[in-house]
Amino acid sequence: MNIGIIIGIVVLAIFLLWFILYLIPLGLWFTALLSGVKISLLQLIFMRWRKVPPKVIVQNMIASTKAGLQISRNELEAHYLAGGNVQSVVNALISADKANMSLDFKTATAIDLAGRDVFEAVQMSVNPKVINTPPVSAVAKDGIQLICQARVTVRANIRQLVGGAGEETILARVGEGIVTSIGSAKSHKEVLENPDSISKVVLSKGLDSGTAFEILSIDIADIDVGKNIGAVLQMDQANADKNIAQAKAEERRAMAIAQEQEMKAKAQEAKAKVILAEAEIPMAIAESFRNGNLGIMDYYKFQNIQADTKMRESIAEPSTSSSIKPNKHSSDK
Repeated sequence: MNIGIIIGIVVLAIFLLWFILYLIPLGLWFTALLSGVKISLLQLIFMRWRKVPPKVIVQNMIASTKAGLQISRNELEAHYLAGGNVQSVVNALISADKANMSLDFKTATAIDLAGRDVFEAVQMSVNPKVINTPPVSAVAKDGIQLICQARVTVRANIRQLVGGAGEETILARVGEGIVTSIGSAKSHKEVLENPDSISKVVLSKGLDSGTAFEILSIDIADIDVGKNIGAVLQMDQANADKNIAQAKAEERRAMAIAQEQEMKAKAQEAKAKVILAEAEIPMAIAESFRNGNLGIMDYYKFQNIQADTKMRESIAEPSTSSSIKPNKHSSDK
């Protein structure tokens, strides 16, 4: 027989053997048999055809069986095909059973398919988690700002993990409770003397309602005194009032200047009218002479009256040039 044909037959035999061992996982079936898991070779072959890795299903069935849990192959396959994490669910069920927690397979798969880590949730239920809040600023009734930071100890609530609010909601509610508690205090000194009053007020509000966690305790980690917000607000209000008063005063001054300018314009206009009227007096006198309504004596009397009026005006005006200068020789006499 030709050597090439022999080599071809050997290669084909090796390929067929590998395909049979891949299609029929004898080693996995034997491991399951020794572990007390009842599963047939035909079921393992069907898993290959259903695109389900037999190793994942068999290993988790072995783990659950050794832990005393009864989980069927169909349930694990269905959860895998739904896109769930089979190993995380099985580990969570084993941990819950060891911790005497009530957790069934349906609830665990629902939590896993909701996008939460069910195994981490079980661990958090056994070992509570501490959440540090960011610095929360609040103002007491005396106007002093306090900056508070708290530590919230929470435990996972398995029954509310599906549809329950997360850590962000817990932090927001705790921050709101801190602000309310400090804001209702008459003085910031009361809060500094009894910081546990904040914890009592916040815990009494039931902040974990509708969330995936149960609040065990709220501890005030740090309180710092901030700004005097009341004084700052009063200063800002005083500055605002001052600016408003200055604006109103400037408005009144501008109106007074405008009125003064208007009165000056009216006075100049009246003066111009008087000058125009006085300019017509000689023409009126000449017209009276021509018409015989004014005689020469009357004209002289009119001039005398004008002269007398000018004299009186000159006497009434203060004289700047009539001040007496001291004689430089007066000291010698």
